[in-house]
Amino acid sequence: MTHPTHNPKPIRVLIADDSSVMRAALSRMIESETGLEVAGIAVDGVDTIGQIRALQPDVVTLDIEMPRSNGLETLTKIMAEMPRPVIMLSSLAREGARITMEALDLGAFDFIPKPGPESTGGIFEIRQDLIAKIKSAVQSPLCSSAHGQRKAPARVVPGLSGKMPFPPAVLAIGTSTGGPKALQEILAALPATLPTGILVVQHMPVGFTAQFAERLNHACPLSVRESRGEEAIEPGNVYIAPAGWHMTVGRAGTTHRTQLSKLPTGTLHTPSVDVLMHSIAGIYGNQGMGMILTGMGSDGALGMKAIRDAGGWTIGQDAESCTVYGMPRSAAEIGALSRVSPLSQMASEILAAFPRSPGARAPLAARGHGR
Repeated sequence: MTHPTHNPKPIRVLIADDSSVMRAALSRMIESETGLEVAGIAVDGVDTIGQIRALQPDVVTLDIEMPRSNGLETLTKIMAEMPRPVIMLSSLAREGARITMEALDLGAFDFIPKPGPESTGGIFEIRQDLIAKIKSAVQSPLCSSAHGQRKAPARVVPGLSGKMPFPPAVLAIGTSTGGPKALQEILAALPATLPTGILVVQHMPVGFTAQFAERLNHACPLSVRESRGEEAIEPGNVYIAPAGWHMTVGRAGTTHRTQLSKLPTGTLHTPSVDVLMHSIAGIYGNQGMGMILTGMGSDGALGMKAIRDAGGWTIGQDAESCTVYGMPRSAAEIGALSRVSPLSQMASEILAAFPRSPGARAPLAARGHGR
């Protein structure tokens, strides 16, 4: 006797774009993947709202530049009335990068830049990225009615004490999908007087990290910049790895400096969280602190393990507060975490490592004084 095979419901995607060429290309990419289907097509912002109401898609791909209600206006309405994962299609121009950062602030799940005219593979080179983000989107809290993220207490991994035994000399943070909002929440709660420097790898396409760093710099007491390489790592400063470059740490005498390189090649992401974290473990040993936040995949797990094995302190974001519980999960599964904490407590976890630092007990009072 044969039993019927169970076929899970396909992920239904609404494509919203005013370009017929783009709509056709996105449809082909989505329909070519088993488990995905195009629920419908929308040609402008007003049409998008109507189609979402009628079709109730699982995920929406939304062009930023559309007639009759642009992408940001449409996104605002979606998140207010019918919240669900929205993947923005963005141009690579500077203005496109700025608007994309606004879209992430408004609740967009993630974004994909449209290939420019210099692209050799054409629009279809985004297929792999598009499919991966659609599949991750349906696992995000945006797909449930419980959009407010559940808070959970920090958990200590067995075998370690509840806090870092002494203040760290550096903090490295790695993140991907959901990272821009998570980083802003953490960094905005830290004082300009933080006694250490922070190095950040945020997976982002080339052309977006400078705008991202500038945005964070205006939103946080700390000084935030896109790294140029060879900068002295100073307290109260945040260095964002530029897209397309790996960031590591080098030592010149008693000074630690940022270093940028195209090597190693062949990593899934450039910059790579693993590359940064391994560098931190090698240079700082037990004085290094690593933090892994929301994101797809496993980048950073091995690097976090290296920091922990060197005697440093590692914290992973918990499942409940992640946009995508991928990178922290991978780190947890290989025993790379000293501690697990919700996003809402991450800034407090950092400050707890500096119990005697100025402003450590009242980070909110320091906001706005870092300029």
